[in-house]
Amino acid sequence: MSRSSLPDDPTAEVTDLLQTLIRNACVNDGREASGQEARSADALASYLEGAGLDLQGFEPRPGRRSLLARIEGSDPTAPTLLLMGHTDVVPVNLEGWSRDPFAGDLDDGMVWGRGAIDMLNLTASMAVAFRHLADSGFTPRGTLAYLAVADEESLGTWGADWLTGHELDHVRADYVVTESGGFQMPTPGGIRLPVMVEEKGTYWTKITVHGTPGHGSSPYGTDNALVTAAEVVRRIASYRPPARLSDVWLRFVAGMELPAELRDPAGVEGMLELLPTGLARMLYSATHTTFAPTIAHGGTKTNVIPDRVELEVDVRTLPGEEGDVARRMLLDAVGDLADRIDLESNDDPPTSSPVDTPLWDSLARTTAKLCEGSALVPMIMVGGTDNRFFRRTGSVGYGFGLFSRRLDLADYSTMFHGNDERVDVESLRLSTELWTALAHDLLA
Repeated sequence: MSRSSLPDDPTAEVTDLLQTLIRNACVNDGREASGQEARSADALASYLEGAGLDLQGFEPRPGRRSLLARIEGSDPTAPTLLLMGHTDVVPVNLEGWSRDPFAGDLDDGMVWGRGAIDMLNLTASMAVAFRHLADSGFTPRGTLAYLAVADEESLGTWGADWLTGHELDHVRADYVVTESGGFQMPTPGGIRLPVMVEEKGTYWTKITVHGTPGHGSSPYGTDNALVTAAEVVRRIASYRPPARLSDVWLRFVAGMELPAELRDPAGVEGMLELLPTGLARMLYSATHTTFAPTIAHGGTKTNVIPDRVELEVDVRTLPGEEGDVARRMLLDAVGDLADRIDLESNDDPPTSSPVDTPLWDSLARTTAKLCEGSALVPMIMVGGTDNRFFRRTGSVGYGFGLFSRRLDLADYSTMFHGNDERVDVESLRLSTELWTALAHDLLA
C-alpha cells in the first residue's frame, strides 16, 4: 500500500487504508472460526512497520488476531492514551445493498462498504494518525498506543475481553477512545459533538418455548410450540417499558438545547411519534431498556407439530435495569405464557466514565480548533463497544470521532448494521487530524 506524499493532507491515505479493510471482509457471524481478522491485522502491520514502532500480535484462536502498536512515553508517571478500533464487521444481506458491500467503492467523495461506519473508518484513521506521528518523531511524555482488535461484533470473546483478561499489562491504559460519537449536531447555540461516556448493557437471552409433539395432519387443539413462540415474539416486540432518564441523558438534552419535554418521561413518549425514524430510534433506545427478537429455531419436519422452539432476544439495558430487573421485564412482556418457557441469559452490565477528566478537556480543546464554534455534550451509547472491558479495568473510556456534516445523525444511526453503509472522505480527514491533535494535546 502506498503512503501519501502529502502528510499534511491524509485524505487519500486514510481512504486507501479504509478501502483495504473493507475489502478484507472480516465478517464476524458469532462462530469461533469466523471473522478471520488476521487479514486486516496483517494489512495494518504492513502499513505501520518501518517506523520503529513496537508491534505485537495476539491470536487466542486461529485467525482471530489483534494488533497492538506503541509509542513509548518518556515519563512513566504520565498517562497512557489508547486509540482502539475493531477490524471485524457484521454479516450483510446482499439484497438490501445497492452495490457490492465488500468492494470499497469510492464514489462522489463517499467510501461504500460494510464497516465504513462501524467502525473501519475510525480504525483506519487512527492507524494513519499513528503512523504519521511515528514518522514525525513524536516523543510524548505519556505513552500512545493503537489497538486494532478482533471480535468486537460478538461480545469481544477473542478480542478486548480476552486481552483485558489475559494480556492486561500490554493493553492497560488510563484513557481509551473508540467508537462512536463526534457527529456534528446543530443547535441554536452552535454545533454540538456527542461523546459516548456511557453505554447500555447487554442481557442477551435465549428463550426455549415448550409444546407437545403431534402429527401435522391433525393440528386442531394441538400444543404447537411454534404457534406459542410466535405469540411470545409478538408480545416481546410490542413491549414498551416506561422511559427512564439518566443523568447523562439530562445533560445531553441540556447541552443540545432540546425541548423541555425530553426531560420528562411522558414528554419522551410523546415526541417519539413526531420524529424521523432514525432520530426516534435513537431517542427510544437512549431512554428505554430495549427488547428485539432476532433469531428463531424450531421444528424438525413439515408433518410434525414442533414441541420445542428456541428464540434469541437482544436485550439492551439501561443503568439500574440490568440483571434481575431485565429478567422481570421479559417475564412481564410474556405474561401468562411465562410457564411455557425457559430463559437463559448473559448479563453484561452497563458501564460509564466521568466527564470531568483530562481526556474530556483535551477533546474539547482539539475539536474547538478543528470544528469552529463546537462544544462537547455527553451521550449514552445505545449499543455495546469494547470500552466496557477497559472501563472495568479502571480506564476512562469515551466513544468519539470527528465527522463532517455531509451525513447527519439519522443517516449514521440507520447505517449501523444496516444497508448501504458509507462514509465521506472529509470525515476520514477530520478524524485523522483529531487523533494527531489529541495525542499532542494530551500526551506531549
